[in-house]
Amino acid sequence: MRLAVPTPTSPRRRSLRRLSVLVVATATLLGTLSSTDSVPSANAAPVLLSQGKAVTASSTENAGTPASAAVDGNAGTRWSSTAADPQWLQVDLGSTATVNQVVLNWESAYARSFQIQTSADASAWTSVYTTTTGTGGVQTLDVTGTGRYVRVLGTARATGYGYSLWEFQVLGTQGSTQPPAACGSANAAQGKPAVASSSENAGTPASAAVDGNAGTRWASTASDPQTLQVDLGSSQTICRVGLNWEAAYGKSFQIQTSADASAWTTVYSTTTGTGGNQALDVTGTGRYVRVLGTVRGTGYGYSLWEFSVNTTGGTVDVPVTDPRNPDFGPNVSVFSPSTPAGDIQAKLTAVANQQHTNQFGPERYALLFKPGSYNADVNLGFYTQVAGLGLSPDDVNLNGHVRVEADWLQQGDNPNNKGNATQNFWRSAENLSVTLPAGQIERWAVSQAAPYRRMHLRGQVQLWNGGDGWASGGFIADSKIDGVVVSGSQQQFYTRNSDLNGGWNGSVWNMVFQGTNGSPAQNFPNPSHTVIDQTPQVREKPFLYINGSGDYNVFVPSLRNNSRGTTWGAGAPAGSSISLSQFYVVKPGSPTSTINAALAAGRNLLFTPGVHHLSESIKVTRPDTVVLGLGLATLMPDSGSAAIQVSDVDGVKLAGLLVDAGPVNSPVLVEVGPTGSSASHAANPTSLHDVFIRIGGTGTLGRATVSLKVNSNNVIGDHMWLWRADHGANVGWTQNTAANGLVVNGNDVTMYGLFVEHYQEYQTLWNGNGGKTYFYQNELPYDPPNNASWSSGNGNQGWAAYKVADSVNTHQAWGLGSYAFFQTNPAVVASRGFEVPNKPGVQFRDLVAVSLGGVGTITNVINNVGATANLANQISYVVSYP
Repeated sequence: MRLAVPTPTSPRRRSLRRLSVLVVATATLLGTLSSTDSVPSANAAPVLLSQGKAVTASSTENAGTPASAAVDGNAGTRWSSTAADPQWLQVDLGSTATVNQVVLNWESAYARSFQIQTSADASAWTSVYTTTTGTGGVQTLDVTGTGRYVRVLGTARATGYGYSLWEFQVLGTQGSTQPPAACGSANAAQGKPAVASSSENAGTPASAAVDGNAGTRWASTASDPQTLQVDLGSSQTICRVGLNWEAAYGKSFQIQTSADASAWTTVYSTTTGTGGNQALDVTGTGRYVRVLGTVRGTGYGYSLWEFSVNTTGGTVDVPVTDPRNPDFGPNVSVFSPSTPAGDIQAKLTAVANQQHTNQFGPERYALLFKPGSYNADVNLGFYTQVAGLGLSPDDVNLNGHVRVEADWLQQGDNPNNKGNATQNFWRSAENLSVTLPAGQIERWAVSQAAPYRRMHLRGQVQLWNGGDGWASGGFIADSKIDGVVVSGSQQQFYTRNSDLNGGWNGSVWNMVFQGTNGSPAQNFPNPSHTVIDQTPQVREKPFLYINGSGDYNVFVPSLRNNSRGTTWGAGAPAGSSISLSQFYVVKPGSPTSTINAALAAGRNLLFTPGVHHLSESIKVTRPDTVVLGLGLATLMPDSGSAAIQVSDVDGVKLAGLLVDAGPVNSPVLVEVGPTGSSASHAANPTSLHDVFIRIGGTGTLGRATVSLKVNSNNVIGDHMWLWRADHGANVGWTQNTAANGLVVNGNDVTMYGLFVEHYQEYQTLWNGNGGKTYFYQNELPYDPPNNASWSSGNGNQGWAAYKVADSVNTHQAWGLGSYAFFQTNPAVVASRGFEVPNKPGVQFRDLVAVSLGGVGTITNVINNVGATANLANQISYVVSYP
């Protein structure tokens, strides 16, 4: 919630979330094991559970010694803390485990006194090992404990430095003690991508071994070694591998599995292969399976008619989608020109009345219009999407309104003044045209997470309610507005790749225009208009439409470089269509296993309106996958997993989704690329469009350490609001805990229209080179109890809203604002809004810091530059840094 003239209300107190465990491990012992080597049984041998898992720490010495380095399996990288007691390192094993052993590989800065602790919820801890005579080195500790979280809590350092661990390993057993599921009969390899070390000729490709045709084959050249590898699309438990050899067979060979096609585990090996048709029972887990031939049985190469893989549990039935008559469920209304106008308006009014003040309810709606002309008044409430189903916005015209009013939330001290739009969140208007009645205007009085995208408005629009109303943020993209845009009390706003034919009137603190025709001239501040001539690289959001044959498709706009204006104003947009038959339509209650099976089978996802509870992470592994939500479809992980994990692949599109943190802390909610991602995606970047993430506020307690982590390179963010709730239920400093909104580790990542608010440490932490941000809006947390418990250290007060790591050499940003409203304790101070390395390649333009109503202080805008924002001087600008 944002207050243009803030008035303190009832305090929402919470003490700064403290992590109370330090977990440390070594990679020198059992370095070849991974968590996927475990086959749960009642008497299973302990295996390595911690490697590669989510890890957090109470502090880090610098960006080069992160917590993740202690569980990366690399004994040459380390985690180290700041030089203070106590400190902790904590690993999330992902599910409850029986812990039998912990191995700590200390660097020279070790712990003299420390404890090993376990926990079910990362809140209540049980000590399973305690010492006050630690010796450092490699310590192998036999323990007995159970928990999902394991940590090492250092209470006394042995040196003047912090705590430092090369590796931390937790060994034990995890998962069900029931007998394993039966081995399925379906061939999980059939039709999947296959590669080989060589092919004898063009007629014997790798794909021929997984095509289900026993009359085609793969053959290698006549040399050793050779490999044939298949990508199953997702990690699976493998129980049998079939080899149907041609006459040229392998005498010595291995069957191997891998999670990443890099590190391989052997699950079968022989030096006495006989050829023929072999069915090999194996036990292993992995996404990739390969046969590695080391000695040929003949003078020819290796040759396989078929290579099959069976997995436990058989196959998952993924429903087929009829592209002509899809079942979108009860919360999607599809109108056609033949639908009686009275019926349409009755539905629109009913939804508007229900959603008018339904800020944290579970109801979600999509209102879709087939091509044609309509008379309708669309008053958009919470969690409602209105959209046209044409290929162009002008294919659907509403004579009337598509509006958002500020008429329900009290403004200031007068209970009869309902002009406050600062909580008009979570709604959208997309892909249609609106013709206003003569002499009338449109009101679009919104704040965050309310995109106006791919719209054509024939008339004038007010971006607030008129009068003295408050409004606080918004986003317009790929739109054409024929009349003047009056921004009024809007505190900040971002407009990209649009045509403002009637111009723009208004400015408060931070108005940013990019690639937009008809924008005002560059001027900062007063009026605060930041103007960027072009958009360097972007693709617009995918959208649902109906083609001329009546079939539903999803249109994926092409990537554009150095662009201005809309994608559709000069004719048909550039891009490609995907039939809805290639999508799995996900309804609330659909099992997460089915969702992942659909992805593994090469399907895209269309989430229907509602709250989708997830039992595990949705794993997007295929390049160019589209995951599209209708009606603010909401994803909630129930057991502390990520909601979505995207592999380090090209061209994935995530769009139209609200992600809610669940009651069990998730180390990360949305992760793009695993840790260590390094591939270039410059020609086909992954992009996120209208992706909103929320921590708390609803009837469910929400907790997550990081909302969005971007590890891949070249990722594009296109309108995101990452919000730790400042109001609603389950809100408080120790309740809806969240450290960071956005963490960027990839290089050449670009953010357009980025809103990040109220997190407890750095709101945005940028570790990758070549980053760019166009428009940034932030509020610092309302509820730090005091500066003693809210500080990034090194003499700083509070945490910066936007931190560029000291190791970064190149970074650029335009049009940024950070606001303080320290409601719980107005004496709290933030040293700066923005903290960046002082290097020539790091450049920031047009920044503002605001003390909302003088409730709290920001000492400097960026580093030590910019006047203090406080009660006496509530607004402070910096035009350029350095």
